[in-house]
Amino acid sequence: MGRVAVGAAVVCTAAVCAAAALVVRHRMINSRKWTRGLAILKEFEEKCGTPIGKLRQLADAMDVEMHAGLASEGGSKLSMLISYVDNLPTGDEEGLYYALDLGGTNFRVLRVHLGGKDKGVINQEFDEVSIPPHLMTGSSEGLFDFIAAALAKFVESEPEGFHPPPGRQRELGFTFSFPVKQTSISSGTLIKWTKGFSIDDTVGEDVVGELTKSLEKIGLDLRVAALVNDTIGTLAGGRFYNQDVIAAVILGTGTNAAYVERAHAIPKWHGLMPKSGDMVINMEWGNFRSSHLPLTEYDQDLDAESLNPGEQMFEKLLSGMYLGEIVRRALLKMAEEAEFFGDTVPPKLKTPFILRTPDMSSIHHDTTPDLKVVGTKLKDILEVSNTSLKQRKIIVELCDIVASRGARLAAAGILGILKKIGRDTVKAGEKQKSVVALDGGLFEHYTKFRVCLENTLKELLGDEAAETVVIEHANDGSGIGAALLAASHSLYLGVEES
Repeated sequence: MGRVAVGAAVVCTAAVCAAAALVVRHRMINSRKWTRGLAILKEFEEKCGTPIGKLRQLADAMDVEMHAGLASEGGSKLSMLISYVDNLPTGDEEGLYYALDLGGTNFRVLRVHLGGKDKGVINQEFDEVSIPPHLMTGSSEGLFDFIAAALAKFVESEPEGFHPPPGRQRELGFTFSFPVKQTSISSGTLIKWTKGFSIDDTVGEDVVGELTKSLEKIGLDLRVAALVNDTIGTLAGGRFYNQDVIAAVILGTGTNAAYVERAHAIPKWHGLMPKSGDMVINMEWGNFRSSHLPLTEYDQDLDAESLNPGEQMFEKLLSGMYLGEIVRRALLKMAEEAEFFGDTVPPKLKTPFILRTPDMSSIHHDTTPDLKVVGTKLKDILEVSNTSLKQRKIIVELCDIVASRGARLAAAGILGILKKIGRDTVKAGEKQKSVVALDGGLFEHYTKFRVCLENTLKELLGDEAAETVVIEHANDGSGIGAALLAASHSLYLGVEES
């Protein structure tokens, strides 16, 4: 009996030891996996590094590329497109102007009542119209006839006292956010459609001519006074309210910048010198490229799998279209190589662009003690439940790395523009303000991104110069800005109304 008891005790002890060994081994494996996960995170953070020295190199490279793009067509990755906008709003503009904002599956028609210096924008009204899918791939005539009909309907609601006097046309600013070769302030040929449009017979045609034909067909007397993109509209909107605005940057789904250049500093400009001496340049800075850009394996894979490999590299590092996707790719590697979410990789995590930048922003801004928002987002988007606080903290850190890199790169880009026009330093006896108008959902809604951008720009400029440079949010440049440019390029400037 005693022997049996001893034997049983030995077996039990062996079982306990084996179980303990399993627990220890499991912990060691888990610890190794966790260490691997942290190593992936640390390597990612290092590759995304944007020390101040590197940002200064990027600003210098931006300045060099700007010079090259102004010197000749195709001389740089930056197109540096001449906009033909040489009269920005002064704030004195008065009257009723229209705008058409076409940049996606919806378009807007706007009516803006300007009251000059004292009253500014007195009133604005707009309608938003969805474009039927069949018109996005049909004929040029079909699309522009549809837009003209919507404009006609909107003009019908014009207040009684605002009809133009006999012999005077209504004037419209046309924001057209597709690649265009501008040929004058009010004409430009379509290079290619993007954003789901594919209408072959518009390519190579003057888009203002196409719209005008449709307007004339229905007897709507409306003259397109300015053809612009949303970045130049933002610059115009900013300048209307503040004459110190010298540049505009869009940080939204995509990114771009425009600024005011001295016409004599544009070697490729062969036209007459504008009276103002100024010319607005549309940089198309999303295509900026430099060996100093901090690229990771995730950025390179994202680029290789994109619709435009090798193009728009700057945009792919800092715009709202891509930030969430970069986080997803880094998280996927941690799931595959470090079993971050357990033995199996969550199937949803393999879906490109499933993690959108607004969701990334919500995760990044979570201030609850247990990061409850992060847990909810992981459950809703990736169908991952029961994450630990330790895991959630890692995911917030990933968001911080990606957002900070993007914001700091945007700040370096802005410094490049300021360098190009000599506004990056304070000259003796001068305290001229330089205002940069910013718009776009990323800048407006992603607070940590915005704050990081502003702080980085101050750090780059130094205390003295930072006091003279102001970042201002300029809302709805693509709408009001277009109407303002119609006003500043009106046929009736200086003509006294009877």
